[in-house]
Amino acid sequence: MRSSRRSAGAIGRSLAFSRRAFVVVAMLGVACAGVESRDSMPLPRAATPESVGFDSRKLAKIETVTRRYMDDGIVPGAVMLVARKGQIAWEKTLGYRDKAAGDPMRPDAIFRLFSMTKPITTVVALQLMEEGRLSLDDPVSKYLPEFASMKVGVEGVDASGKRTLSLVAPDRPMTVLDLLRHTSGLIYAGGRDTLVNQAWIGHGVLALDASNREQVSRISQLPLRFSPGAGWEYGVSTDVLGRVIEVVENDSLGHVFRRRVLDPLDMSDTSFVVPAQKLNRVAQPWQRPGGPPMTERFDVSRKHAFESAGAGLAGTMRDYLRFTTMLLRGGELDGKRILRPETIALMTRDHLGPVKGRSAEHGYGLGVEVRRVHTTAGTGLPGEYGWSGQAGTTFFIDPKRELIAILLVQVNDEDRMKLRTEFRRLVNEAVID
Repeated sequence: MRSSRRSAGAIGRSLAFSRRAFVVVAMLGVACAGVESRDSMPLPRAATPESVGFDSRKLAKIETVTRRYMDDGIVPGAVMLVARKGQIAWEKTLGYRDKAAGDPMRPDAIFRLFSMTKPITTVVALQLMEEGRLSLDDPVSKYLPEFASMKVGVEGVDASGKRTLSLVAPDRPMTVLDLLRHTSGLIYAGGRDTLVNQAWIGHGVLALDASNREQVSRISQLPLRFSPGAGWEYGVSTDVLGRVIEVVENDSLGHVFRRRVLDPLDMSDTSFVVPAQKLNRVAQPWQRPGGPPMTERFDVSRKHAFESAGAGLAGTMRDYLRFTTMLLRGGELDGKRILRPETIALMTRDHLGPVKGRSAEHGYGLGVEVRRVHTTAGTGLPGEYGWSGQAGTTFFIDPKRELIAILLVQVNDEDRMKLRTEFRRLVNEAVID
């Protein structure tokens, strides 16, 4: 009888242990759910940074500088990556995904990409060009008839010294190429004290509750900064291009993106709206104590009427690395051809030349900035291209050195420039061959 009781007790303890083990395993499973596997990255990891032409000590400075910004309260957290010659040379995940909640940053965090959406829109437009369904020389009014009557705002001063704004016909029609390279005359409303800028305020341009169709209707009623092709100014050109794409495809921009780029490249976490089960991965901005009010950031959990081709996507490091790897490899990744090599070359060369609004150092291609000249050790080589987002995200690609660098953060508007400028400098200074 005692033997039976001992056996029953042993079985009970064994079952209790098994239950505890099961609970621990289950908890680990929950904790790890959604965490990106290191093997899911599109590139292998280099044995050492030196093996792909980087100085590991200089790359380490990127972490040192980023931690200093974190200590200063400027950056709540960051995900950073540098790749070269088809391998990941260096990557770091630092700080907090949501500092207010005390939740650590994670490598699969979802960031508001803002204007890093523009190169994706560009790729879709160029796919339509390859298929003969869209020409870069097409007037925008071919797809958006309301743009045929747009006027250029010319500022002057009357006899009393008061500023005046007159409207004149443009020298030529706005083309799809103008939208791609920001020579359309379209602007962003804020940032300059001009009568043209003032005319854009209060019309609901970029309002999230207005559809892409409604956006272009509103924009068509506003003055251009200059006649198309006469200058360069960053503005809503890509958002208008997004509506052109919708008209050509007879579908919503989100569906077109998913079908043409996001699904073929397995960019499974990139979208205009983050589903409920992924919201615990969204990187959140943080109000720095004593700092200026945090720049307003859009709610990624809501499906907005406006699917912004210029600034609406959210995504992860993994997904954007897949996209940039496709660009560097001439339009192909994992056997999926997205664009032809000659189209990538067209996209990533300067399409401006000397033009008002751009420096001699940087030109602009189709949806990306292109470096024209090499100035100092901290700058890239001619042919380097990339772009950035309003919340501080940035990427650049150097085809000559087979280099990709991506920085993902969510910071205040006034802090973004110095962060990405220093990131670019430190990456370029770390190259040793």
